[in-house]
Amino acid sequence: MLMREEILFWLREKDPEKLKELWARADRLRAENVGDAVHFRGLIELSSFCRRNCLYCGIRASRPGLTRYRLTREEALSCVQKAVDFGYGTVVIQAGEDPGIDQNFITDLIREIKARSSLIITLSLGERKEEEWIAWKEAGADRYLLRFETSNQILYNAIHPKAPDTVWPNRLDLLRRLREIGYEIGSGVMIGIPGQSIDDLARDIELFQELDLDMIGCGPYLAHPDTPLGKIEQDPDLGKQYGLPATEDPVESSNEMAFKVIALARLVCPSANIPSTTAIATIDGKQGRTSGLSRGANVIMPNLTPMEYRALYEIYPHKAAALETAEQTHAIAIDQVKSIGRFPGSGPGGRKK
Repeated sequence: MLMREEILFWLREKDPEKLKELWARADRLRAENVGDAVHFRGLIELSSFCRRNCLYCGIRASRPGLTRYRLTREEALSCVQKAVDFGYGTVVIQAGEDPGIDQNFITDLIREIKARSSLIITLSLGERKEEEWIAWKEAGADRYLLRFETSNQILYNAIHPKAPDTVWPNRLDLLRRLREIGYEIGSGVMIGIPGQSIDDLARDIELFQELDLDMIGCGPYLAHPDTPLGKIEQDPDLGKQYGLPATEDPVESSNEMAFKVIALARLVCPSANIPSTTAIATIDGKQGRTSGLSRGANVIMPNLTPMEYRALYEIYPHKAAALETAEQTHAIAIDQVKSIGRFPGSGPGGRKK
């Protein structure tokens, strides 16, 4: 167990030679606990509709001029077949908080995936009603991803306005309830949100351990320029307008800081599944993804979404692989894994507690 002082030390460390110690320690712990396999989770971006108005997100409800889409059952199952063909063990079904995707649609989709394959199903559909989570678990869903984004509740509330019918006090309660229902749970944070302090980020990392997360996803904060927070770089005073807390110890939104959090996540949750995220690859391409895998990560999430929809799921701009086919994304990912002496995993790739 890491003490707060050690977490803060590494988050503030800038010496590349000293950081090599952290990278090596995390990579060694990764090898000891989850091995050299890199597990591929096939990502299916089901819908770009969303009822929420998060201040940084490119698919926020009130963003004007955005072409929205929602995959049909057949389109989603076509993506699933690609996951089977590529030998993946898991599909991740992700969407905005779309009220147009109802309980029965997802239930039917889960049952059909299970009937056609041995794939593990991870859902990432935002805050939903408890009866929906229960129905989907009973239908065969295995895992649920929901990032708590920041442990600073003032900051969280400022950038995530509540929907009118929000029933959960906070996402930590939601994650605990999902665990009780029987899901493996995944969560994580954005790194470098305006108003986020180094102390906030240290608390986030402590929460990974307290929640006993099965999956931990962390990436640099990337705001879409056509959103309220996307305009802060041009007008820093907007932070006060949106109620962002002031801090004298801000977190940098960078891949280096993301790598620190990945490495520290591995240290506090040695057996968790930790991806080298799309946001990291967006900033630094191949080098970003392989660096993440060399600093504690053991998962990547190749995109299976049909080409005609990928660019429309624009939560932030210039998203990695937005202009690739699923086959191209898969081939690139295989090459990246092999380039660092690792190999694609097989089977469900669940957490080994």
